Amino acid sequence: MPYITLDRQQYPSWCELTRYDILGLESGQSVDITWTAPQCKLVVVRGQVTIGNNALETGAVHDAPRDLPEPDRHFTISAGKDGAVIVSLQGTWGENTGGSGVFTVSETANPLNRGDPADYPRNTSFDNHFHDCDEYWIIVEGAGQAVSEGTIRQVQAGNCVITGAGDHHDFPLVTTPVRAVFFETTLLGKQRQGHLWEHTHGPATPLRPSPDTGGIR
Repeated sequence: MPYITLDRQQYPSWCELTRYDILGLESGQSVDITWTAPQCKLVVVRGQVTIGNNALETGAVHDAPRDLPEPDRHFTISAGKDGAVIVSLQGTWGENTGGSGVFTVSETANPLNRGDPADYPRNTSFDNHFHDCDEYWIIVEGAGQAVSEGTIRQVQAGNCVITGAGDHHDFPLVTTPVRAVFFETTLLGKQRQGHLWEHTHGPATPLRPSPDTGGIR
C-alpha cells in the first residue's frame, strides 16, 4: 500500500502523481502557483477562488494546462471572502483519465458495503472497489482507517493513499469525518470509468508491481 505524507513525498516509480500540496487561504488572500511537471490540476476543497477571470466553487477541478495555458506555467489564485482550501496536483498523467474531485466519509449508524465482500470492521457506507486506473486519495480533514491492496492503515489530514489499477481499496472506518480529494489518473486495461466490483464487472486484475517486485508499498 503506497502511503505518502505531505513532508515525505517519495513515490513508486510507476506513479503518475509526482507532487501534491494542500493550500489554506484566508479571506482575500492570494497565492502564486508555478508547476514544473507536464500536468497540473487544482481542486477546490472548500470556499471559492478566482483564477484570472474564472470563479471556482467548492468541488471544482481546474486543469491548468487546458484551462489556463499560460506559457510561463504560472498563475495566481485568490480566495473569496470566506477563505478557501485548495489541493494542487502535479504529475505525468495522460489525456484519458478517470474522475477527480472532493469526497467525504462519515460514520453511519447502519454501515453498508455494496461493493466486494470485506471482513474488516466498518462504521461507514463506503464500498470496497477497484478501478481501471491508479487512484490517489489526499486527506484534507479528519482521520480514520483506509484499506488498500489488503493493508489497513490509519490515515489523517495531510496523508495521501495510493492504489494501483486493479487493486481494491476501501474507507471502512472514520474517527472524525473525512474530507478528501480523489484523483484517478490515466485509464488502463479495459479503461472503464468509476467504481468497479468483481460481483458486477468481473475479476480485478492488478496492473502495478507487487511489494516483492519493487516500488514502495
